[in-house]
Amino acid sequence: MKKYLLPKSGNFYKANLHCHTNISDGMLSPEQVKKLYADNGYSIVAFTDHDVFLTHNDLTDENFLALNGYEWEIYENYPTKNYYNRTFHACLIAKNDKLNTPVLFHREKYFIGNGVKYVEQINYDKTLPDYEREYSAECANTLFKEAKKAGFFTTYNHPTWSGETYREYMNYIGMDAMEIYNCDCNMVGFDEYNPRVYEDMLRDGKRIFCIAADDNHNKINDMGGFIMLKSDKLDYQSVINSLVNGYFYSSNGPLIKELYLDGDTLHITTAPVSTITLTNAIRRGTIIRAKDGEQVTEAQFKVSKEDKFIRITIKDKNGKFACTNAYFMDELLK
Repeated sequence: MKKYLLPKSGNFYKANLHCHTNISDGMLSPEQVKKLYADNGYSIVAFTDHDVFLTHNDLTDENFLALNGYEWEIYENYPTKNYYNRTFHACLIAKNDKLNTPVLFHREKYFIGNGVKYVEQINYDKTLPDYEREYSAECANTLFKEAKKAGFFTTYNHPTWSGETYREYMNYIGMDAMEIYNCDCNMVGFDEYNPRVYEDMLRDGKRIFCIAADDNHNKINDMGGFIMLKSDKLDYQSVINSLVNGYFYSSNGPLIKELYLDGDTLHITTAPVSTITLTNAIRRGTIIRAKDGEQVTEAQFKVSKEDKFIRITIKDKNGKFACTNAYFMDELLK
């Protein structure tokens, strides 16, 4: 019996889950960002300005969905901000369009760019004291805990640009996803394709998704990381349901058409690519390579419970990739 890992029904929607506007340190207004993305084939954008949680439901129409959110960060040795200091960044995306109150808020500190100008428009809880941040795993994990409790989907962002290594990111717990690719950071010179970070976390027992994101500020051509999300409808709750269930894959170019498990065989069909690779938790990876001058569009892989988890990466002739989330064998092969 076929078990579809990307749902058989519904439509694929192109989405960017990390976005900045001139509300914080981006160059364009929310309205301009919407037009730019809509004109480039995107149907969904999560607006995640630094520390300013404002809703953008007015931007949603029948062809475009605005998800509400914000990015939360702390720098080592704050308030000093330079490239000698490590930093931790996470995006929080509201799981419903009525949620409009941030967590762990401070009225005066931590704003970036134009953010401080919008304090009075933020619906923060005025009965709570200002939250003082520190660069530590405890502080990061408090954010993930409180964000989950409040109703946010959370992502851990751009570990390479942040200057973080294994000893930092392995202590973070409670996120829903991590950025396997960040286009903006990659465009300014950082190797922000992070499959090894994702696999470190998976092998450590974290059951999280991976996303590719633009992190656009629109100062450069930073549109090139996205997820393709399968949903029955382009409305807030349907898209969030698909997001929290992992009905998406990440890409900076190639497309995956179908992914399902039939017994102990994983089937994938794709756009024409050069390689299709199966990765798991053990030393038994498998790769399908196109013959010289040709391309491949499908593959089948035998899987077992001993794999612990599996995920697929495809690459085209230009080195562009797409990758699935990890799937855990104790859930797939019960």
